[in-house]
Amino acid sequence: MQPQLLLDQSNTQIIPELLGDTGFCQQLGIRYPYLGGSMAKGISSVELSISLGKAGMLGFFGAAGLPIDTVETAIDQLAASGVPFGCNLIHSPQEPDLEAALAELYIRKEVKLVEASAFLALTLPLVRYRLHDIHRAADGSIVTPNRIIAKVSREELAEKFFSPAPEKLIIALLQQGLITAEQAELARQIPMAQDITAEADSGGHTDNRPALTLLPTIQSVAQRMQLQHNYPIQLRVGLGGGIGTPQAAAAAFSMGAAWIMVGSVHQACVESGISDTVRTMLAGTRQADVTMAPAADMFEMGVTVQVLKRGTMFAMRAAKLYELYRSHPSMEEIPPAEREKLEKALFLAPLEQIWQETRSFFLKRDPRQVERAEREPRHRMALVFRWYLGQAAHWAKDGTPNRAIDYQVWCGPAMGAFNEWVKGSFLEQPENRRAACVARNILEGAATICRANLLRFSGSHAASLQIKPEIKEYPA
Repeated sequence: MQPQLLLDQSNTQIIPELLGDTGFCQQLGIRYPYLGGSMAKGISSVELSISLGKAGMLGFFGAAGLPIDTVETAIDQLAASGVPFGCNLIHSPQEPDLEAALAELYIRKEVKLVEASAFLALTLPLVRYRLHDIHRAADGSIVTPNRIIAKVSREELAEKFFSPAPEKLIIALLQQGLITAEQAELARQIPMAQDITAEADSGGHTDNRPALTLLPTIQSVAQRMQLQHNYPIQLRVGLGGGIGTPQAAAAAFSMGAAWIMVGSVHQACVESGISDTVRTMLAGTRQADVTMAPAADMFEMGVTVQVLKRGTMFAMRAAKLYELYRSHPSMEEIPPAEREKLEKALFLAPLEQIWQETRSFFLKRDPRQVERAEREPRHRMALVFRWYLGQAAHWAKDGTPNRAIDYQVWCGPAMGAFNEWVKGSFLEQPENRRAACVARNILEGAATICRANLLRFSGSHAASLQIKPEIKEYPA
């Protein structure tokens, strides 16, 4: 008997819409429990978010690393589209003013949903966003217009987001007149985030956590915090990182994920904000073609991001820069031979020239960085090295031809799994990868696998069948 015929005989209604938490979907105004995760510098673009929104899903615009006016323009475009959407708010420990400005922009533009990512601790701007306009409804329930979906990979951070805002930050907002005494009291009764995406082995900022252990751990934290705080709302957990196939999505939903979040695979779609050159690179990626490299935004802290290593020397070169930063107190102390290599191979210019460019940039963006650099030679070296790390992402995004060897492409192993799955289908070609079509195939395939598993677990001989869902051309 053919697998499809066997599945058609089942009366079990397992459809994509019901795979996750239906209450979560209703609150966000979406049809499917499927989110497009944010990718910095607009790689998760306006076009990508709109395409997912029109298909009954939700995409987060990748605001990290973009000028405020660019983000504002994107918000206006997204709002005009009429589809549900969210925007990213990334933790910026090196540039706290930028994080604060972005939070204020979201409040001013009435962006009701943000994805909080890479946070090491809760910050005043994040709490300010969450508590804005908090009030009681006529029935006495607490209304929080601004919703946060946090991406975390550690249980201690999950505890922070599933807890009310820190008391010291509530008091700080109260003293600044940004919330009232009544709002401060309401803030103590609601979690910072009702919803958390457990971020497993993903592209970009990641702790490389295995999804099979991370999701149940964060789910356990949610249950514990629910009991501890006795919230009137249900805490929920979704899963992202490593999801690029129907099998991975089915596994996530089978473990109780309220939704799935996809990132790396979307970057290879035609609506993403990456260059065609990188899309082609991603289409040829295998699971082992990724590695960890120093992060531009948290370089001095030793934080790393997961990037593509096939076809680029970025990871190796970035690691060399971090090694030099750790080993020398200033650029002037770098051995002449090493410095010459840097100037000829990485920077293609004298380091002093790069510093002048970097200095001019930060005089406009954050003058305090320049003041500190002129006092601390090591910080000046860090800013120069961060120039390379930051530009490498721009070169990849723009497809700069003479910098292909230096492309920084954030990518997780899900990309390789996706490529293996779609091999031989129309989705093998990058020009055919449309986000909504990719998403529907993942969801429909997951539903098919879940139906087959239900039969298998009930003793059917479907246990011997290898189910491979058909890849279809779903309309935009």
